Amino acid sequence: MEKFDVVSGIAAPMPRPNIDTDQIIPARFLRTTKRTGLGIYLFNELRFKPDGSENPSFILNQPPYRDSALIVAGDNFGCGSSREHAPWALLDFGIRCVISTGFADIFFNNCFKNGLLPIVVNAKELAFLMREAENQTPLTVNLDKQTINLLDDTSTVSFDVDPFRKHCLRNGLDDIGLTLEKEDKITAFEEIQKSNQPWLYP
Repeated sequence: MEKFDVVSGIAAPMPRPNIDTDQIIPARFLRTTKRTGLGIYLFNELRFKPDGSENPSFILNQPPYRDSALIVAGDNFGCGSSREHAPWALLDFGIRCVISTGFADIFFNNCFKNGLLPIVVNAKELAFLMREAENQTPLTVNLDKQTINLLDDTSTVSFDVDPFRKHCLRNGLDDIGLTLEKEDKITAFEEIQKSNQPWLYP
C-alpha cells in the first residue's frame, strides 16, 4: 500500500454525524475484490442525482473541495455494516485522511490496513478544523510529528496514533507486507521442514 508521510491541502467539511459505510459506498457496488475502481462510486447517493448528473450541493462536487485529500467529518464516521470497500473507495477517490471525533471500530481498523489515516480529535478541535475547512484554509497532516497545522503554522492540533500502526503507515506495510518482512525466516523454516517432513512438499 502507499506510504503515508505528509498530506496537505484544503479539507472537505462534512459535519453531518453518523455517515455510514452504505453512504460511503452503496452495497450494490460491492461486487469486486479489487481495491481500485471504486472511487467513481464514492458517496454515490450524495454526489449524484437520480438522472446520474452531479449534485452541485454536495461538497466534493464543489471547487476547491473536488480535489481534497482530507475530510473533516462529523462524529461516528464509518458506522454501519463492515465493508473494507469503504476505505478502498475513499483512497481510490484520492482521500488519504479523515478527521473526526470518533469512528466505527471496524472502519477505523480497515483504514490503517489500507493506508488511510483516521485521526481522532476532541469536539473543540473538530469545531476549529471544521471552521477552517469551510473557510478553505489549507491544512497539513504530518504523521511523523502527529500534528495538523494550518498553512501559516499559526495553529497546531496534535493527535495520537498507535506506534505499530504509525510504523505500518509510514512504511506502506499492509498485512502481506508485514509478512514479507520476515521472508528470510519463512524461507529458512521451509528448508528445514522440507528436510524433516518431505511429504508436505510433493
